[in-house]
Amino acid sequence: MSPQLKLIALDADDLAVISAHVQDARVQPSDIIWRQGEKRLVVGMSRLDWEQTLAGETTPRRLVSALRFDRVLACKSRNIDLAAPDKILDLVGIEFHPQDGRNEEPGGSALLLFAQGGAIRLDVECLECELTDLGADELGTGVAMEGEG
Repeated sequence: MSPQLKLIALDADDLAVISAHVQDARVQPSDIIWRQGEKRLVVGMSRLDWEQTLAGETTPRRLVSALRFDRVLACKSRNIDLAAPDKILDLVGIEFHPQDGRNEEPGGSALLLFAQGGAIRLDVECLECELTDLGADELGTGVAMEGEG
């Protein structure tokens, strides 16, 4: 078993690394938690263990993981049906776009892009993202984020 990851992104290059690790992750709308008062978005997911796959393992393994963005000023979604909390969304990747297109600005927008045309846009003061593995996903489908209250 590969070690559990804990990655932090503070710039677009760091976020590209996290994006590669969450490619093809499964997310349920019920596991997307927007905490406006804390300026935080937390996304529970079942992600593929890409390290295991690259090491030559023949059976893909999924890990329960949490993706957290801090210093979020606004959170908007498109084509994500919150009335269907158990629907599985396939995360394609995450992009960062600096504010006004200038790379020297710490703020900007992080975009979480889903295969079904869904998207979440986060306007951030500055990029602060963390991906943490929580353990093996024995079910291989959705995620229950207990303790997130």
